[in-house]
Amino acid sequence: MFLDSKGERKVIKNKIIKVQDILITVASEDFDDYICITDMAAAKGGDSRAADVIRNWLRNRMTLEFLCTWEEIYNPEFKVFESEHFKKQAGLLTFTPSVSEWIEKTNAKGMYVKRGRYGGTFAHKDIAFEFASAISPVFKLYLIKEFQRLKENENNQKKIEWDAKRFLSKNNYLIQTDAVKNYIIPSGNYRTNLEWLAYADEADILNVALFGFTAKAWRESNPELAKKNNARDFATINELTVLSNMETHNAHMIREGKCRQERFAILKEIAEYQLKILNEADRVKTQIGSQE
Repeated sequence: MFLDSKGERKVIKNKIIKVQDILITVASEDFDDYICITDMAAAKGGDSRAADVIRNWLRNRMTLEFLCTWEEIYNPEFKVFESEHFKKQAGLLTFTPSVSEWIEKTNAKGMYVKRGRYGGTFAHKDIAFEFASAISPVFKLYLIKEFQRLKENENNQKKIEWDAKRFLSKNNYLIQTDAVKNYIIPSGNYRTNLEWLAYADEADILNVALFGFTAKAWRESNPELAKKNNARDFATINELTVLSNMETHNAHMIREGKCRQERFAILKEIAEYQLKILNEADRVKTQIGSQE
């Protein structure tokens, strides 16, 4: 999982789904999803009784069997012996465990408690779907339906971003290569004249200015990935946006007759400045989104 500087879970992004008029938060973390069961519990008992609904669910023998099995499958650090203490007390009137107590004593990873205004108890989607059964079978079906809709929308967005990456990585490239051909490489036979290598030199000026390494260095460090990909396939949208701008600037400087050293210094400055601006804008946007 992702952890922040305090060793706490780091939420990559939150999304909201609506299930039978109830707004439920979905937190995406470390390539997986956790659903706020506090929001779900409020649908059954109201905000004031949400914690009681979760406690009653947690004290059930079948619930504990499910949680233990999930943890044993996915969490190698789960304390099985300590979990037996919970199962032995299941169903007793005096047994009212909290999620925090469950996590603290068993080192469970399937659920976590987030404090604060936008907090609550979050459970891995497998566990959240099981909890939804305690609300009602109908609620569970609608939850699964809306969750699937959310993931389909995210996948569509990822495809759009991937297409954008491919477009940006090629956008303006013809402008630059045309400039290289016309102003650096004299006409000749490419089979015998190796001046075409200047294409790779120009690409690496951009690579080093933006990424800090050459394409060859990346290929040598990533031989398997290099069979089907190049370094730019793994760049962020922000990096590829800056790269597209750099290609245009580089083509213009080639026409002006600037030497490689001068162009590299200018391109490096452009890369650092523009990437800083774009990344800062994303950071602010993420902060605002997490507070909404």
